[in-house]
Amino acid sequence: MGLFSKIFKKEKKLNKRERPDEPDVYHIPDEDERMNWAIEKAKLTLHYFEKCLASPKKEQTYFSIKVKFEDEGKIEHIWLTKPSFDAERNLFGVVGNSPVNIKSVKLDQKIGVDSAFVSDWMIVENGRLIGGYTIRAVRDGFTGQSLADFDRSLGGMIVDEGEDYFLPNFETPEGAITKLEDAYDREDLDEAINCKDFLIEAKLMLEKMGKDLGEEVTIQTAEALKLSYIKSLQESGMPKFGNLKRAFPARKKINDSQYLITEVCLYPDGSKSTQVLNTFKTASGWRVLGVED
Repeated sequence: MGLFSKIFKKEKKLNKRERPDEPDVYHIPDEDERMNWAIEKAKLTLHYFEKCLASPKKEQTYFSIKVKFEDEGKIEHIWLTKPSFDAERNLFGVVGNSPVNIKSVKLDQKIGVDSAFVSDWMIVENGRLIGGYTIRAVRDGFTGQSLADFDRSLGGMIVDEGEDYFLPNFETPEGAITKLEDAYDREDLDEAINCKDFLIEAKLMLEKMGKDLGEEVTIQTAEALKLSYIKSLQESGMPKFGNLKRAFPARKKINDSQYLITEVCLYPDGSKSTQVLNTFKTASGWRVLGVED
């Protein structure tokens, strides 16, 4: 599919610099939260890229990975083609872009780096972009003709919401949501309850209502929320997520312990739904509180 990959750098404003016979260079501001989240998401989901690379699906036709390089105080993130990992998770690949600011590597050079320096990964599957979080972060900054030009530079690759593969655990808000939805698929009520925190949910609900009724009322409210949750699942059944493609395109930080997470579910018929879930970091890790209105 050619070297369509863009080099992303962090500077003071978003612009584009064209280079003859080379991919264009797109710049992202230092304070851009989209890029920071993109890099974090790539690291948190790298396990999926490694799994697919080790045993590719027939519909997965392209693999590439982005790595952070530093040379004499200058930093650059560069895509590597033909990636592979050894048993110690060291990464090997071929430099896919001519570096702009660093001199320690060059185009088409075969190199090996620690996987800790990975800043993005991408798979093209059935013509769709999977991963490619920094590409998405830049794309989200364009509208109108600029967006059309950017999409055209990707050579016809489909950029929809994609699919995210957070590990189902309590280490991240998205992991807690995934763990809850896995519990729904297994119809495991106890595990679903374990993925929630009704006491925190009650406290936040009462605060939002402007009420401070004391600890006893908060506990009673939490118990009522729990019983209502159980009753709803027993009467309506647990929702199913196993056949859905799921992506988490955005986080909204309320404070260090509370995030609103946007989840997009893509259905087999091409339709999609979006929900925003409230999550909270407890002493036992992240928990899912509920769906925001």
